[in-house]
Amino acid sequence: MRRETTSSLICRIASRYGMEAKVLRACWKWRNYQPGHEGGGARADAEVLLNAAGRQLLAGMCGVEEDVLALALPSWEEGDTKLRAEDGDPVGLWRIGGAVAGPVAFGCRLCTAQRTGTALRVVRYAPRWERACVRHGRWLLDADANQPLEHLDLRGLPEVVAAQRRWASVARRAVRAGAEPERVFALAQAVVARWWEQALQWERETIWPRRLHQVAGGDAGGDLERWRIVGRDAVVFPEVVAAADALLDPAMAQLVWADSGAGRPRALPADGMFCRRLGERLGRGWLGPLAATDHGGPLIAWMGSVIRLRRGAGGPPGYDNDPWWLRQEHHSSTMAGQLRVLGKEKKAPGSGTMWRAAVPPEQRRLITSAIESAEEHLLQLRGVQTGPTADVARRLLRGLGHSAGLIENAWKRTAVAAVNGGVPLEEVARCVDMPVDVLRKMLTADRRENGG
Repeated sequence: MRRETTSSLICRIASRYGMEAKVLRACWKWRNYQPGHEGGGARADAEVLLNAAGRQLLAGMCGVEEDVLALALPSWEEGDTKLRAEDGDPVGLWRIGGAVAGPVAFGCRLCTAQRTGTALRVVRYAPRWERACVRHGRWLLDADANQPLEHLDLRGLPEVVAAQRRWASVARRAVRAGAEPERVFALAQAVVARWWEQALQWERETIWPRRLHQVAGGDAGGDLERWRIVGRDAVVFPEVVAAADALLDPAMAQLVWADSGAGRPRALPADGMFCRRLGERLGRGWLGPLAATDHGGPLIAWMGSVIRLRRGAGGPPGYDNDPWWLRQEHHSSTMAGQLRVLGKEKKAPGSGTMWRAAVPPEQRRLITSAIESAEEHLLQLRGVQTGPTADVARRLLRGLGHSAGLIENAWKRTAVAAVNGGVPLEEVARCVDMPVDVLRKMLTADRRENGG
């Protein structure tokens, strides 16, 4: 199978011989152990690198010439650099697929059956813009997450399949514009993923909930938090493609320039033409003001880069003058990472160790800075202070109070979003270890303050 992992091919060969994969893998000498998940179990995205003798052995087992396998398997010759000193015996080395040749996803079993005659599991290197199987209407999930699903059913969501077809033209447009398609996609995904996190509070958002219930088999309410993680990439894919297309449009960049005042600089307005037009292109005429006031996000950063380029005030190459440069804090979280956080929160709810996952990047920086400042004051209080102990204690209390206030506000936003998103009030109360009536009063007060 094209772009298949070598480990996946070995497993399929073992199945055709009627053997367990671990029995067949005993034909190689291994220099390390197979990667596994934290809670146990082998990783589906595990990859193997083979030396020359190991590759010859595998080619003989499957009856395919080595040059053909080299074209099909991205990791085929990667072992030469890691196992150069290994001669004679077939030797293998375990790696994680994402560190070898990019993101790893499950393959479509129906496509596998048509090509190989057996509907076995296949693991392939697949970029995030090639996850929809157009032929069979399936969204192929990441293989690095510890969860049982290989795909989501898209047969009731033709717009997702249509977006997969449309991406090819968007990628060509990116190349013509001198931009790398993968960077354009990453920026668009970061923009839309940020909206996805905010959408629980958007009463006018009706498209994404419908799609989410569809990929969940009809109703995601029973495990909404998990389905919002597993289904996100499939649900938002049409908007990601549409956003990428919009960001590549010179006419849209011109609107950004006009909103900035062109030759007479001014602050970007909340009712700017660019964000209003962007919302219309995504089928959400109401989205403009929300996007325009989301300061600190990747969209505003992109707009700033466009404006600086027009004014000729960009920084060094590869930094602020590059519209497609995505800051580390703006990268969208992966399904595997979110599921790990969710699992830890369920094991120890309210522990506070996972608060970063629920707080926007700019708030994370404020909270972290406040906590670090409080820690410094605590060190002073323990005996290295330069002033009276009482003054140090006062500074410590002020720092801790500020930190607690920030964390409490982030906690309240998360609880309100959970209830508004359909999580039962009793379940939220249990997770935060609070009586239901107290939580209800808090939510009522919060909605009254915000006019909701």
